[in-house]
Amino acid sequence: MILDIYKDSLEYSAKDWKILILLGVISLFSFLLIPIFLSVGYNYKIIKTAVHGIINGRDPLPDFNDPANMLVDGIKVIVIQLVYFISFVVIFLIFTITGAQFEGMLSSTVLVLGWLITFILGIIAFLMLQMGVCHMAYNDGSFSKAFALKEIKEIIDEIGWFKCIVTYLGLIIITVVISVVVTALIFAIFTIFGVSVAMLGVNPAGIFILAILINAIASMFFIGPYLSIFNARSIGLLYTIR
Repeated sequence: MILDIYKDSLEYSAKDWKILILLGVISLFSFLLIPIFLSVGYNYKIIKTAVHGIINGRDPLPDFNDPANMLVDGIKVIVIQLVYFISFVVIFLIFTITGAQFEGMLSSTVLVLGWLITFILGIIAFLMLQMGVCHMAYNDGSFSKAFALKEIKEIIDEIGWFKCIVTYLGLIIITVVISVVVTALIFAIFTIFGVSVAMLGVNPAGIFILAILINAIASMFFIGPYLSIFNARSIGLLYTIR
């Protein structure tokens, strides 16, 4: 089932290269902040399509339209992320401050135990966050559903906590592998080209600068958007297997 999610999402993300370029252009202007909300809002549209779809279905990539709604959705998702993140930070600070009140071995024990508990709670909070966004998307964008903790926990229980963790670990691995392989391939090609040029007595410095530029362009306009869509689709489909 997990492999089916990956297969579907990998194929789905490559359905429209124009969308990848458009998302790349948006990320180029992310320093203006509003494009960040638009990008997040578009990923939310992908999640919304996925939670109402099926694995290996024929869902098309959503159109990049209605920027006002995408902006609002992007803001909602980021607010949800901040709330869950702040909750995690508060727990971390509580244990850190508490441990600092003691001395010696007792202080170290409290800190290590507290950080271990915080790590476990962090994993739980991360899963609740991801499924919370999916739960909001499934319920027509109801903001409160992202914090319906009992409902979200029941959904994760149905899917399986272990299955969720394994799926997210797989997403991280796939994301890293694709990024590394593409970068390595680009630099391998330009390294061969650079060595060939150097053998002819030409300075290859320009070749390697070009390699860096090509890698940056590929990452921004193709690989980054592709992986963003891949992760959003996978998260949405995971929600459907409960």
